[in-house]
Amino acid sequence: MSRESFPKQFIDIFGGHSTFQQTIKRVADRRLFDRPIVITGAAYRSIVIEQLSACGAQADILLESARRDSGPAIVAGAIFAQRLAPDSIVLALAADHLVRDFASFVAACEAAIETARNGHIVTFGVEPDRAATEYGYISPGAVIDGQVRGVMQFVEKPDLATAVRYVKEGFLWNSGNFMFRADVLVDEYLQVDADSVAAISRAVAGATLEGPVATIDKADFENAKPISIDYAVMERTKRAAVIPVSFGWSDVGSWHTVWDIAGKDTDGNATQGHVVLEGARNCFVSTEGMLIALEGVHDLAVVSTADAVLVSRQADASGMKRLVEKLKTASPEAMRGHLAGPGATSSASGQNYPARRMVIAPAGSYDTGVSSRAIHWIVAAGEGVAMIDGARKLVGRNDAVYLPAGTASRLVNAGEADLVLIEVPMEF
Repeated sequence: MSRESFPKQFIDIFGGHSTFQQTIKRVADRRLFDRPIVITGAAYRSIVIEQLSACGAQADILLESARRDSGPAIVAGAIFAQRLAPDSIVLALAADHLVRDFASFVAACEAAIETARNGHIVTFGVEPDRAATEYGYISPGAVIDGQVRGVMQFVEKPDLATAVRYVKEGFLWNSGNFMFRADVLVDEYLQVDADSVAAISRAVAGATLEGPVATIDKADFENAKPISIDYAVMERTKRAAVIPVSFGWSDVGSWHTVWDIAGKDTDGNATQGHVVLEGARNCFVSTEGMLIALEGVHDLAVVSTADAVLVSRQADASGMKRLVEKLKTASPEAMRGHLAGPGATSSASGQNYPARRMVIAPAGSYDTGVSSRAIHWIVAAGEGVAMIDGARKLVGRNDAVYLPAGTASRLVNAGEADLVLIEVPMEF
């Protein structure tokens, strides 16, 4: 489901909203949270704007001109927040995480504010419900204030035996979400990499503005060293603190995690779409169109989109990582984008077809990724919004849309009926 042109934070995995939209909704109470700042890549500008609008939210959008990992991204957000209010307290949240208990989340934020105001960088340490090997851990220290404690140690993802020991010793999962005064975070980063902070500061100062969207200066931002915020600051700073939380958190890092969270039948199966099961146990099955039928199998993840099918053992996360690495070489076009994206079906697929008829269901969309060749879309029925490198165009029956080679394009069904189009590549 997750592709480079449409990654997992924008996918509606659980029904209702994407994890990005759910993250925005968690900070919607203006009595506690100010207008959010969304930090994302320039390629996702249209998706962010569309999904904010769909959930009735507004935000300042900071577009990165290059990928530099979470360290520079969070520093850029902190510097931007300081421009809005010098004494800003910043809550840095990953957009692809799930929180099931909003009220407990808000309560944890309220409990952390004073500690952050006093100069600590507070991380949210999740109380583990199992010995997980896919998360880093935090060893909490002495009480600082109320529920907030110091940090004795951050540790990397353990093997199973070590994870069992960590849980017994009261370690917490490292959620990778933080609260801090903007000036404190920037000062701590200065101690580690002053050159990168200077480059990021120049990049934010030189950002080009278009309404609520600020595009960070490319030349300066590319001079920042790519590094995660954990390595850059959290594992070095003496200001780290942790608040233990239990609000139904998950980073949705595997299909096993999705199965664990989803509702299940009496045989432990979780399904989405047209699925028939006989003698199957503890499986996760998701299909966007075609019928999926399983018989006599267990502990599988089966996921079908319009252009690909995945069959995987749920428990083997390392195997999935190896498969993804192979796919980058074996099918780079599929890794970049859906060849017939979410909500779309096609009468022809692959490079052997000079043209294809496509049907996008209501609320569905089709992503080309960055196309290597020029394309024409001809709309046969329905209404939609074409987004081409950030520009939006309303389209309807008999409209034609030209997509130059090298552009990132997306078509969204904006009507109540199927959107039908013919896609014609200009190079055969």
